[in-house]
Amino acid sequence: MMSRRRVAVTGMGIISPVGNTVASAWNAVRNGQSGIGRITLFDPAEYPVQIAGEVKGFELSSYGVEHRAQRKMARFAQFLLAASIQAVDDAGFTAQTLSAERTGIVVGNCLGGAEAVDSAYKKYFAPSPGARLIPALTTPLSISNEGAANVSIHFGLHGPALTVSTACASGTDAIGMAADIIRAGRADVCISGGTEAAILGYSIASYSSLQVLSYHFNDSPEKASRPFDRERDGFVVGEGAAVLLLEEFEHARRRGARIYAELAGYGASSDAYHIAAPLADGRGAAQAVSDAIADAGLQPQDIQYYNAHGTSTVVNDHAETLMLKQVFGDYARRLHISSTKSMTGHMIGAAGAAEAVFCVKALQEGFVPPTINLEHPDAENGCDLDYTPLKGISVPIRAAASGSLGFGGHNSCLVLTKAGEDNAG
Repeated sequence: MMSRRRVAVTGMGIISPVGNTVASAWNAVRNGQSGIGRITLFDPAEYPVQIAGEVKGFELSSYGVEHRAQRKMARFAQFLLAASIQAVDDAGFTAQTLSAERTGIVVGNCLGGAEAVDSAYKKYFAPSPGARLIPALTTPLSISNEGAANVSIHFGLHGPALTVSTACASGTDAIGMAADIIRAGRADVCISGGTEAAILGYSIASYSSLQVLSYHFNDSPEKASRPFDRERDGFVVGEGAAVLLLEEFEHARRRGARIYAELAGYGASSDAYHIAAPLADGRGAAQAVSDAIADAGLQPQDIQYYNAHGTSTVVNDHAETLMLKQVFGDYARRLHISSTKSMTGHMIGAAGAAEAVFCVKALQEGFVPPTINLEHPDAENGCDLDYTPLKGISVPIRAAASGSLGFGGHNSCLVLTKAGEDNAG
């Protein structure tokens, strides 16, 4: 029987509220630095929520992309292309050395080019008929698959270019599906990850109406995202993109590539319960995490670090904690857990991909990043595990898991291991 093809991580890229390179973003997360601040992308003065995790200092032109090409890309697609260029370069590839037919792209995204939609609707409903002219590029700028398409065009790739939309689980599902494509032999390399750019008036207003955003910390934004803390009052919207370059293991070895980690397991499930709330007992997410661990050929106690979805909402944090107790049993109290959303905010479709990058760095450096702002753990309401409060710790890590939960009941999980190690025991 032919052995299953293994999947290596050989390149990474990120654009985020805490840094626009893997090195700078990881350094910020490692040191507990928040990327949350007052919104500058629009005037938030009349909004109850005035804070977000914005990307700062980003210019796609610094990646050699011409201005004419940039005009045809929405903000989320620009983020994705920049992170993809970083990852391809980090893996030691160029557009010329990537196999056009054997390289795929799988991207997670939730809202597409939201700013193009917002701008077009404002024109469409303008009081003057002459102002109702919709810009010609509105459709290609707004559709979610535009991100993957632009990466394909930039690198001249003819493999599958797919977009996954499972709300806040999109980035995790995209990476998992990319791994499955490589395992199945349909590609040798996949550019995979997630991207989102949802910091604009109507999306902030929409999330506010749903009562899921933090609004008590407008005057101290760096304190707003506080997963598992009893003073948490909602999540903070973030933006950005993150990409893992995945490669069939022997393909990477033959070309002498640096292998950061192995993507060993992927699991996904659906709550089949509610459009905006997880199952309160966490059993839907438990299925995804258990399946990912089993897919990696591991036992729950083989995982040393779990990067939590940890959004800083009361419902999510409680359900996720119950899930961890189901999956890990008594070992859950010894498992190292943290939520890096406490620093990045919730990057929606990009969240799981960014957290996968941080898991790879945690494996590399043997370091668990902190959950900042966790000053008063909400133990009386069941949040009583070790979430690595306030300060990260050094600890040997052979296997790490990253879990995501999305609106609609989408659950997914990745398991990453140190390359070439026996991770059991």
